[in-house]
Amino acid sequence: MTEQLEVRLPDGVRLHVEATGPVDAEVTAILLHGWTLDGRSWHRQLADLRSRYGDRVRVVAYDARGHGRSSCMALRTATLAQLGDDLAAVLDEIAPAGRIVLAGHSMGGMTVMEYAHRHPGHFAARVAGLVFVATTAEGHTHTAYGLSPRIARLIRLAETTGAGVLARCGSWRPPRALLRALRPSIRWMLFGDRCDPADIRLVTSAVAHASLRSIGGFRASIGAQHRLDTLAALGDLPAAALVGDRDRLTPPPCAESIAAALPTTELTVCPGAGHMLMMERPDEVNAALAAVLEQTLAAPAPAPERPIAS
Repeated sequence: MTEQLEVRLPDGVRLHVEATGPVDAEVTAILLHGWTLDGRSWHRQLADLRSRYGDRVRVVAYDARGHGRSSCMALRTATLAQLGDDLAAVLDEIAPAGRIVLAGHSMGGMTVMEYAHRHPGHFAARVAGLVFVATTAEGHTHTAYGLSPRIARLIRLAETTGAGVLARCGSWRPPRALLRALRPSIRWMLFGDRCDPADIRLVTSAVAHASLRSIGGFRASIGAQHRLDTLAALGDLPAAALVGDRDRLTPPPCAESIAAALPTTELTVCPGAGHMLMMERPDEVNAALAAVLEQTLAAPAPAPERPIAS
């Protein structure tokens, strides 16, 4: 049975959280969604993990601040640094003990890296495995939208300018009529060769629930983040990275650099797939999650935890 929970953060933001499995499960898997999306983007993985592990694994997905059913926030907090702090707070409240596997898609993967950077003691004490799905540790370094470098620079300039305008629109949501008109563009940007119409509808619904402040506000932080050094310091954690070879936002070089920085990473490149791998290639994503969870479950239980220092 799925629990509907809420985490209230120190600045008053309320995060919508959904969890299945017992609090004292052997491992807790935390699934973090991408920019403008929400926890529903992991629905195929949620179903697979429940079926595969039952009560052995607690599965948690939450909507980031300004996204989905979580509340809006002050513009100054629309940063990856804040999302890293939010993740630490969610772990303390929702999964206060036991081993953690973190899986992040796009902005969610960047959130995991920011958490590791800002809270190294907390991370080292809790995290036992990582799964990176269509994400990057290098901001927009490799983002070319599948176009020529000159056109990509023009698109990035327009995108950055537009993001600044949207960021000042507060808690308003994108008009649904506009999003329906933009479905062909969403399909081109986010998906590869094959796309289920139901997935387009889900993504469009998620964008419709994201505040304009979050759509615009996080753009600068996402484009500027560089955390390869953070990954290189994580040691021998079981890890996986997946990318589609048609991904226009985080193309294969993004995942390749993650795997190079964290050599324990099992790299999977999905032919014909775009940015939404959890929907486009659920079997591959499920298998990667299972592989990291199996290694975590097979490892000896850690010694009793001491107080965590961030």
